[in-house]
Amino acid sequence: MNGLPTGLHLNQAARIVAQQFDRALTEAGGSLPMWLVLLSLASGQPATQRALAGTVGISEATLSHHLNSLEGAGLVTRTRNESNRRIHDIAVTDEGRNMFRRLRTAAGTFDAALNRGLSPQDQAQLADLLDRMVANISDRPRPVPPWAGVGASALPVQEHATPRMPGGLKNERQ
Repeated sequence: MNGLPTGLHLNQAARIVAQQFDRALTEAGGSLPMWLVLLSLASGQPATQRALAGTVGISEATLSHHLNSLEGAGLVTRTRNESNRRIHDIAVTDEGRNMFRRLRTAAGTFDAALNRGLSPQDQAQLADLLDRMVANISDRPRPVPPWAGVGASALPVQEHATPRMPGGLKNERQ
């Protein structure tokens, strides 16, 4: 043990990982909300605004703000549902699919750098430990991630001889 309480250590690690992942997505021309929305739509999750908000894990009002930006950038379209005019159906445009591919590559490259030096068994053990820790402190069921059902071919891991963190930062193990 390094002397830090587990919660503090996990919080610090999560903050650094989140900042670097945000940087990787930004360098690819996107953002975390953009990635989560496009990833959810690409995975075949429900494409109504309400269902999408639930899948991404944000409020409908916050999602509406993000969808305004994505629609303005030509990445998604929103249309009224024919059977219930109060519902908006969300669809990805060709430009949205292109952005998804760029962000998928950035996410795969980031994941490869993050997991460098970890065996598949290490990665599985880490995932199990994190799930158990969350279960220890939460009575909520484990959320289904937006990428559930996407399949390995949709989220390829980019192999690099010397993975670098976003922004040109070297991985400390290099």
